[in-house]
Amino acid sequence: MSEETRFAFFKGEIVPVEKAKVSIRAHAFNYGTGCFEGIRGYWNEDERQLLIFRLHEHYLRLLNSCRILRISLPHTAEELGRITVKLLRKEGFQQDCYIRPLAYKGSPEIGLVLEGLQDELSIFATPFGKYIEKEGGASVAVSGWRRIEDSALPARAKLTGSYVSSALAKTEACLSGFDEAVLLTQDGHVSEGSSENLFMVRDGALITPPVSENILEGITRSSIIELARQEMGLDTMERRIDRTELYIAEEVFFTGTAAEVSPVIKIDHRPVGDGRMGPVTSRLRRMFFESVRGRSEAYRHWCTPVGG
Repeated sequence: MSEETRFAFFKGEIVPVEKAKVSIRAHAFNYGTGCFEGIRGYWNEDERQLLIFRLHEHYLRLLNSCRILRISLPHTAEELGRITVKLLRKEGFQQDCYIRPLAYKGSPEIGLVLEGLQDELSIFATPFGKYIEKEGGASVAVSGWRRIEDSALPARAKLTGSYVSSALAKTEACLSGFDEAVLLTQDGHVSEGSSENLFMVRDGALITPPVSENILEGITRSSIIELARQEMGLDTMERRIDRTELYIAEEVFFTGTAAEVSPVIKIDHRPVGDGRMGPVTSRLRRMFFESVRGRSEAYRHWCTPVGG
């Protein structure tokens, strides 16, 4: 069976992906008035089963993004989950995949008012491997591009238009020979990566910026906080982080649906710790992958099976 995207949920039904087309006149295409989710499906070879990671939580976040953008969908989070399972059963993937729900303003309107427009929903999935390719650890740069403020483009909503700044930061970093970027807030504190939350270990403490620092309220982030507390007895301190703290941290790592748990071994040409993945990162990473592939009974509830 082909492992390419063949189908999409579009205008209320599952159709061949080539029929899921949006007009160039669509409001979302012209103004960025859409919001989305990224959801991972993990193939469990032993069970011959595809498992979707924290499906319900992702759709709750999508509906929150919709609320901020004044998009009304005729589906609950539970219904969106059932649609997604049905789509993936039809696809029949037997490898890891990435699921992209997208809610958007579909009306062919010129003008900025959000009211009175047609709200649309599409969902597709595609085979997907590593997002940050450096297995041993990423080299990152603190970007000159700043994180957008909540009062301008709210980071807790995954808005299509707001990812332009992330694309600029990521591209700048890659063209300069780095793997990823770290963005600062407007007042110079660490916010997050271009599409990842950030953690550091300093003096043995696990630290991450709070949600008030214009970060996405990450589902992988919350999973790591829970794993650290339940399995390691390590509470996570949520506080502001200065840029130079990253230079003297023992460990730094990114988390996210795409990035999963990705160690950072160099920042602005300075090694993090001894320049290798640290023990806290390594243990959290191992526990995370055991959980998302359904191998940890304690966290099996995070996984939604696709098979009938």
